[in-house]
Amino acid sequence: MKVVFLESIEGTAVVGDVKEVKNGFARNYLLPRGLAAPAKEPFLARAKAGAVREAVKQQALDKSASIIAEKLEGQQITMIARVGEQGKLYGSITSVHIAEEVAKLLGEDAEFDHRKVLLPEAIKEIGVQPVRIRLTRNVEAAIEVEVVPEDLEEDDVPIDPDADPDADASGDEAAEAGEADVAEAELTADDDSSADDAEEASEEPKAEASADAELEEEDSESSSEAEAEDEAAEESTDEES
Repeated sequence: MKVVFLESIEGTAVVGDVKEVKNGFARNYLLPRGLAAPAKEPFLARAKAGAVREAVKQQALDKSASIIAEKLEGQQITMIARVGEQGKLYGSITSVHIAEEVAKLLGEDAEFDHRKVLLPEAIKEIGVQPVRIRLTRNVEAAIEVEVVPEDLEEDDVPIDPDADPDADASGDEAAEAGEADVAEAELTADDDSSADDAEEASEEPKAEASADAELEEEDSESSSEAEAEDEAAEESTDEES
């Protein structure tokens, strides 16, 4: 049956399109829902007017979508997943997961429609995969989705089979030797400091003894001078007598 579309149907037709469709599809789905009508007047004129309105509306949608597309184009989204043997994921990355990350990238509070994420099948392996985002029927953006494994625990870090264990042992011995040298240097410094302190301590009593001797000598001289003065005074008294 030949019909004219009165409403746009994603992936099928837009308003004003005239197409040949299966009779069952037209009678059971398109016609009862008012999405299409037989390709004749007055439906053709009605569809033509609707097409003009749709074009204006679509132009506005494309303009807004182009701004979003510029933000998304070339961006890379990183998804962290649990990984089993041979890089296979536990579970999978779907369009819903990618849409959530796109919303974060755009800084939108509302959810990003996962139907705009053109993902043929769920991602089940680690690596980078190109993904297209269809914002409108005329505007798309290309992004990359990188799936990486969760951080490995310390015990799970793979061992390099080409690594030389002797080299590691030599490195450890060198480190221990370096630590021993540092400790020996610190002990030597402590011994030198102790010797200096002992020398200073031994010199202090000598200095004190020397000071006491000087004081005794001064006292002796003072006493001698006093005795001399007394004798001179006595002699003077005798002469006067």
